[in-house]
Amino acid sequence: MNLDTLLVATAKENRVFEKKTAATGRVSHAAQKQRTRTALVTSCRTLIASGADISMPAVAQAAGVSEATAYRHFADLVSLVNEALRDLWPSPAEALAPVATSPDAVERIDFACEFLLHRVYSYQGSVRAVIGATITKPALVPTRPGFRFGLIDLALDPVTDTSTEAAALRLAQLKEDLAAVVSAEALFSLIDLCGLDADRAIDSLRRTARTITEVAVDEIDRISQR
Repeated sequence: MNLDTLLVATAKENRVFEKKTAATGRVSHAAQKQRTRTALVTSCRTLIASGADISMPAVAQAAGVSEATAYRHFADLVSLVNEALRDLWPSPAEALAPVATSPDAVERIDFACEFLLHRVYSYQGSVRAVIGATITKPALVPTRPGFRFGLIDLALDPVTDTSTEAAALRLAQLKEDLAAVVSAEALFSLIDLCGLDADRAIDSLRRTARTITEVAVDEIDRISQR
């Protein structure tokens, strides 16, 4: 579901809410609570899609509520961003649909890498906010989104022979290597510390992902043929 569709759906929900309020002359606590929560999530989605910096005060202001109210609905920024992202990120199958029939692991990983990193850059305000929040509060790390892992798994698993234990172990190692490359952290390092623009940074990481995948797939093929 894209952002425009979400906003239309939210507006429809608000109109229904307003009609019910006009008809009854009162608003239940549960209905008001749900409306405020919906407003926070919608405002967060709008900010994410714009690439703006994300913070609880910014989301609260956009939703027309106080920061304290926002925290009553969401204990931390990560949980709010997670809910807002739920309908902004496609599933791995939807994301990799253009290469779904390709038998080439290198091509599939290259596409997955490009898709993830372009989306990360577009939504960098929220991605940076979540990274920052989990650095300062390590307890939140398990709640951080891990979109890269689903993409990597689906790019490799259907086309990689793991009929032997050694091949399966090599594939697992490849996935670990790719997790460090097909990542927001790697992208931001190249942009922030190396001074690359987004396109050059993404191209660099795509080259790296293709190289380590090609090497690993060759090794897996040899292992499987023994």
